[in-house]
Amino acid sequence: MFGVVFPNRSFPMDITSFSQIDTFHWVLDMNTFVGEAYDQVREMCIFLLNGFQLPPDKALAVYIQSPGSAFFFCGAVTVARPSAVLALPWPEPGGQLQLTADAAQLSAKIGVSVEDLATLPSLDVTAEKRIERLAMKVGENLFNFMQSFCGVDGSKLVVPMDILDRWFKKFQERAKRDPEYLKGFVL
Repeated sequence: MFGVVFPNRSFPMDITSFSQIDTFHWVLDMNTFVGEAYDQVREMCIFLLNGFQLPPDKALAVYIQSPGSAFFFCGAVTVARPSAVLALPWPEPGGQLQLTADAAQLSAKIGVSVEDLATLPSLDVTAEKRIERLAMKVGENLFNFMQSFCGVDGSKLVVPMDILDRWFKKFQERAKRDPEYLKGFVL
């Protein structure tokens, strides 16, 4: 039916690596795969196997779940798009982490389900999230830079007129010196 690969972390794995919940739902328990370091697994490739016939109006949707959090949609594959490399932007663990002595340990999971294509969000949700995260991190960098030069005039923050030029020049210089610097904004 489908297979997955975690780049630089696994060989191809087929559906038998997942626990089948019902006819249309499968779950991979990340504790059995990588233990508590699930959040270091940042992407996966999912693909339809040859011979599997998924109806054209259906998709295999991929979700991730940190311990105690809700499932988060990451993307999907369809007959028209039979493979995809998906970012795994793990949500913060949820508030349900308090365990009693007899409770089962909560773990991170990757869920795969057959769903109606029309009901799914954009299949490029990971690209949209990456762009949003990049914009937020660049904005935060600018804000922190400007804040270090701020003065207060009543209820207004006052910054030097050339602050944007100075920030942009510093930003460009650091990116040239350290190629890894910009990668930190994307992850």
